[in-house]
Amino acid sequence: MQFDPNNKIVNLCALGMDTEGKGNPEEASKLFLQAWNEAKNDFEKFTAAHYVARHQKNVTDKFKWDETALHFALKINDDTVKECYPSLYLNIAKYYEDIGDFDNARKNYQLALSFSDIMPDNGYGAMIKSGIKKGIERVQ
Repeated sequence: MQFDPNNKIVNLCALGMDTEGKGNPEEASKLFLQAWNEAKNDFEKFTAAHYVARHQKNVTDKFKWDETALHFALKINDDTVKECYPSLYLNIAKYYEDIGDFDNARKNYQLALSFSDIMPDNGYGAMIKSGIKKGIERVQ
């Protein structure tokens, strides 16, 4: 499954990212929520939830949206989406670390690590892998 540029939800999220990049995070957040409200399938729900998570004001709400994004991502059997698993598990692990639940943090960092081989070999992949490694070191 490719990120279809003709998909309305993908377009709303892209517009949200552009809007955020232009310094208007409140309007971007509205676009991401609109995408969530209009999402019709697992892929669209995963995509929208992933972006909604970025704009949460507190860590608990961000965690809930990250979990929602992961829930829908795991239902999709596609390598393009699987490449997002390490990032999603990393975000969830960091939440657990931040609240002092190191057992769940370790579990989720290890899950992130277990999927890190499918990440692209580029700057983004390296950043996520580095975050996983540093997280594991912090919760040992």
